[in-house]
Order: sequence, then C-alpha cells, then structure tokens
Amino acid sequence: MEEQQNQKTQKKSSLWWLGSLFALILAKGKTLLALLKFSKLGGALISMAVSIGAYAIIYPWGFAAGLVLLLFVHELGHVLAAKRKGLPVSAPLFIPFLGALITMKRNPRDAQTEAYIALGGPILGSLGALVMFGAAYYLDSPLLYALANVGFFLNLINLLPIHPLDGGRIATAVTRWLWLVGLVGGLYVIIYLKSYLLLIIWILFAIELYQKYARKKKQDPRSHRGTFQVPVEHLREQGYLIPGTGHRRDLPFTTYSELDGQQYVKAVWEGLDFEGLIALPQQGLIQRVQVVHIDHIEKEDGLHLGIQCQVDYEVFENNKYYDVPVATRIGYGITYVLLAGGLAGMMYAVHQVSNLT
Repeated sequence: MEEQQNQKTQKKSSLWWLGSLFALILAKGKTLLALLKFSKLGGALISMAVSIGAYAIIYPWGFAAGLVLLLFVHELGHVLAAKRKGLPVSAPLFIPFLGALITMKRNPRDAQTEAYIALGGPILGSLGALVMFGAAYYLDSPLLYALANVGFFLNLINLLPIHPLDGGRIATAVTRWLWLVGLVGGLYVIIYLKSYLLLIIWILFAIELYQKYARKKKQDPRSHRGTFQVPVEHLREQGYLIPGTGHRRDLPFTTYSELDGQQYVKAVWEGLDFEGLIALPQQGLIQRVQVVHIDHIEKEDGLHLGIQCQVDYEVFENNKYYDVPVATRIGYGITYVLLAGGLAGMMYAVHQVSNLT
C-alpha cells in the first residue's frame, strides 16, 4: 500500500515537473518566443495540442506531453539559429507520429549557413533531453528517464547524414562524402530499426542523389506567387475598361538581388499604374511573370482589384554554395562527431542509471 502511494506521489511529481517546465519555457522564454508573431505561435500551440492528444491515444498523457515538449525544444533550436543568420522562418508545425518541422521563407545562401541552422536543432534538443535526464535523476522518475532516453535517441537519429535530416544538412559544410555514408550505413540503421518513415526518407534521398549527380537532369521550372490589391475606382469613373475575373496576361518585369541574397521581382502593369514586388524564396532565373487570377473587391473607397501574379523561374545553381573554409569544415566536423558521440553516451548512461534505480 505504501509502495503504491509512493508511486502515485512520484507520478504526480513527474507530471508537475513537466507542466512546470512547459510553463517556464512559455513564460520565462518570452524573449525567445517574441521572435515569432503570436498568430504564428498560436498555430504552433494548436498543432502541439493535437499531437499531444494523438500520442496520448497510445502512450500515457504525461509521456505524450513530454515528447511533444522535447520536439518543441528541438525545433526552437532551428528557429533561433535561423534568426541569428537573419533568415525568416515559420513557427514549428507538429505532425502526429511524424514529428515537427519549420519552413524557411528564404533558402540559405551557402552550405555553412545551412549547416549552422541544422545544428541548432540537435544542440538545443540535446540540452532539453539532458535537462530531462537531470530531472529524472533528481526525482527518480521512470517516466522522465524514458523521455530523456527518447530525446537523446531522436536527436541522434536526426544526425544521420541523410537529406533532409539535420545530419544531411550538416554534411554540406563538412563533406558531401558523408551523404554516401548515409546512403549505405543509414540503410543498415533503418533496417535495424524497422522504421518505415525513415525508409521513405532514405528512398527520396537516394532518388535526389541520383538525379543530382548521376542523371544531371535539367532543373524543373518552379513558380512563386504574390497577391496585391490595387484601387481602380478612379479608373472606372473615367470609363477605363476594368479587367474581368478571367483576365490573364504576361507582365513586363525587372529583377534584382540585395546584398543578403534576397531576390526580388518587380512586375509592372502600366494601364493600372501598378507595380508589385515579389520576394523569391531562392535565387532563380526568371522566365515569365503573369497575372493568373483577378478578384473584384468592393470597399468603402470603391473598387479594388485583387491581382495574383505568378513568377515562373528556374533555380539558380550556385557553384560556390559548397565552398566552405577548411577550418570551418573541421569545426563543424568535430562538433558533429562530439554531438553524436555525446548522445550515444547519454543513452548508455540513461540505461545504466535507470537500471540501478
């Protein structure tokens, strides 16, 4: 009876600790979270809640909440690293049983930046798992030991040199030969773990390598859209023929890039006295700018046109993307090896300590 009461007390302490830690990150981490707009953060919190509910169907809710918290810390590491490099990113999006992700609104200009952002996740994620381990040791909690072990494991798996896992992105600044290691050794790990999700990622990675280095096929054209509202009431009053909702046309354009690598396309429609500026997510060779959709919007000050412009382009292949100084390559390589070794060592430590308690 007394042992059951102790287990209940221990469980309550563990759950209280998880809740307190989550509240601490949201409250005391205000400076960090202020980097994200609240509207975006609200979407992240909703997806977190949905993921917790999904995981709680299979696992105890305390484990589900702790797992999502660890994923949040990992993704926050990517967000902070991207912010330090001046790259705009989305808030983390949580997908039940698949993990979480962020999207960059502008791609890195070089492999060094890509690797820096990739390292942010497993570094902060490993620290989060380490804090979980410390709490587990202090509270002697099997739940927290299990969460710490999962945290170390997930961050370690993410270091597999398979694109788009973090390890595959870090490899761009160390040596792309690591991709070959991931192609061969990664498959062995995936078969050992019997993970269908990792197998799908590996297959896509293998196809990407084949197309990039073996087949060398021409880049498929891409497109990016921008939407603008243009007041045209004064033109309507002058008897100007207002384009209908089915109107389509090509627009003349100019393009330029800023020093930070951000490329812009300026579309011009002289008849409407309209100039629209569209920021591309990556450097590209512009092929065409066209109006693909028009909405008629009545406002208090009269008619507006909602003009949707599409930029068709080919991705610009920067041959200097992978040019990284030797000292930087060595630094990233050492960090990569130490991080992977440390995570493997911590998994062993969790196993040893939890067996002693």
